[in-house]
Amino acid sequence: MMGRYVARRLFLMIPVLLGVSILAFYVSQLLPGDPARAAAGRLATPEQLEAVRERLGLDQPIPVQYGLYIGRLLQGDLGTSLSSKQEVAQELRIFFPATLELLFATMVLTVVLGITIGVRAATSRGGWVDRAFLGFSYLGVGMPVFFLALLLQLVFAGWLRVLPIAGRLSLETVPPPVLTGLYTFDALFAGQWATMMDAGRHLVLPALTLSIAGISEVGRITRSAMLNALEQDYVRTARAKGLSERAVWLRHALPNAMLPTTTVIGLQVAFLLGGTVLIENIFSWGGLGTYAWKGIFRLDIPVIMGITLVSTTAYLFVNLGVDLLYTKLDPRIRYE
Repeated sequence: MMGRYVARRLFLMIPVLLGVSILAFYVSQLLPGDPARAAAGRLATPEQLEAVRERLGLDQPIPVQYGLYIGRLLQGDLGTSLSSKQEVAQELRIFFPATLELLFATMVLTVVLGITIGVRAATSRGGWVDRAFLGFSYLGVGMPVFFLALLLQLVFAGWLRVLPIAGRLSLETVPPPVLTGLYTFDALFAGQWATMMDAGRHLVLPALTLSIAGISEVGRITRSAMLNALEQDYVRTARAKGLSERAVWLRHALPNAMLPTTTVIGLQVAFLLGGTVLIENIFSWGGLGTYAWKGIFRLDIPVIMGITLVSTTAYLFVNLGVDLLYTKLDPRIRYE
């Protein structure tokens, strides 16, 4: 049963990715500027520009260009960057670990703090913790993320000088041996504790910036789901059996409140996959967001397409993982 469901979902990813590739390819053609000029350089002569267009197939109609791109894609070739002249797949392997590290840290903060605060707010409904969290959640959801990033930089890097303002490592710190590309994990595996601490300190501000809105959303949904669960008959029965309030909350109410929370967590991952461009540039993080910004600025169509397809694929697998997690949280859910 489950195997057929997963196979069907994987098969349905194909038309989704095809549709996304068509949309991204045609939208990239609407960007102002000349990709051939970006590839050849500002000093290129008209003859050189024409040669570049012919070499890259930019002189062909758009449907033909798309067909050539799909043909290369089916062979596992994401193309070559017009600006760096490097393979897009190779550059993605360089930039993706930075974004993955930031995404992991952000989701740890979002899930742990969001669920913890949401449960605490629900179990003290109307108290000062509940009122304080509701005020924080409105502020966290409504505050522009770029303003929050600049504010945190000003306070913690500018005034207090307790955290670095940008980058993944200090200038005097040598990166750890590459194993995963995630500096904190690579330094841990290599036993380079000073490097791991330095990488962790650089990770705090961007992860905190991205997690504030997520903590607000996850906390609010957890609070609402917990309040609903605490009013159910099985909770009254658990209390009648003499279980402690803590046991009632954690063993009976929280597991049944996790379905909507899991959905929101999955949506947060999707948001982060496509929403780190601004934050990565503010913090000079050097991940996919930075790579995407450079690709758009330079009209580098292979780069834009590569990032779009990688981000979409990651989102589809996250969505599939969330659906499969439902069956573990609620045994009544079955997929056919």
